[in-house]
Amino acid sequence: MGALLALIVATNGGFNMASAPVQQQARLVSPEVREDRTIVFRYRSPNAQKVVVNLEGQSALPMTKDANGVWSATSRAAAPDIYGYSFNVDGQENFDPLNPEIKVNLLYVSNMVTVPGRPAENWEVQDVPHGELHRHFYKSGVIGDQRDYFVYTPPGYRSGKKKLPVLYLLHGFSDTAEAWTTVGKGHVIMDNLIAQGKAQPMVVVMTLGYGVPDFVNPKRPRDRAMSVDNVTKYRDALMGEVIPAVEKEYRVSPRREDRAIAGLSMGGGESLFTGLSRLDRFAYIGAFSSAGLPTDKPEDALPKLDPATVKSTKLVWMACGTEDGLISFQRGFSEWLKKNGFPIVTKETPGGHTWLLWRRYLAEYAGMLFRP
Repeated sequence: MGALLALIVATNGGFNMASAPVQQQARLVSPEVREDRTIVFRYRSPNAQKVVVNLEGQSALPMTKDANGVWSATSRAAAPDIYGYSFNVDGQENFDPLNPEIKVNLLYVSNMVTVPGRPAENWEVQDVPHGELHRHFYKSGVIGDQRDYFVYTPPGYRSGKKKLPVLYLLHGFSDTAEAWTTVGKGHVIMDNLIAQGKAQPMVVVMTLGYGVPDFVNPKRPRDRAMSVDNVTKYRDALMGEVIPAVEKEYRVSPRREDRAIAGLSMGGGESLFTGLSRLDRFAYIGAFSSAGLPTDKPEDALPKLDPATVKSTKLVWMACGTEDGLISFQRGFSEWLKKNGFPIVTKETPGGHTWLLWRRYLAEYAGMLFRP
């Protein structure tokens, strides 16, 4: 044993590690956010002929390949935000395998990268009291499928006794029920707004927004009848299944004045349809980059309006990017709302159909809700 130990020591002592022909590939980092807010993307694909980064909010970035088969590109300086991106490799969209942050979607391949703000933005986790997220699964008798919804309860909910107002928050087409948490960071936004005194403590319910189970199926054409079915059955499931369950399981107020609804894109259209057709249940209605109603005329989709209920509505808020094709619907429908006596407030901001706007819209809309 002693001889063996001596041999090992002698061998280790006489071996020059520096001269060993060991080659290790440097660990790739992607994405890399630099101090100047530029973002470096890297992708290893020695056999690829062309790789491009598709980055939310910027033009496509051509990548260049080095001798080791690593493609790289650097973006322009980006404003603080959360950006979706993907790699197009020889015409095929790909995830970034080095980045675990996935932008969840039923149709599109995309990762996410955060460019932090100084000070931190509302969608960044900060040193404030945090609420809780709860996920519920149930079988919908209205729609006929298994589905889920998320419930955010604000800081202090467990120790409180007061019934809280509630916001029902809807996602867009091709999203899932978790879109407002994983991509929109709605729970983080609410934590920060409440801590800053910019929003009232409230419960937020984020549902699966499809009234037709395979509404997103790209192989199934969507006609007018399916669109009507989608919004109608979604509304009926929300009113008849989700809201009763939430009001049974959570300490929320059943009063109309303490209930709001809002959504983005498809969810914006569903919020308008649901909120305006059930004005007896919602006092606040929000629509972000809203899709239209499934009829040519609002009167064909909505019941006869009760003037007293319209007058007692607290707020209808619509916001959209000026580069978004849906801006025309907002402009036209907001005029219809105005003519019918609704307290309509509109907002137009530079930008397109993107989460870069919707996070900001949620923060602004939430700050206007349930004020004394």
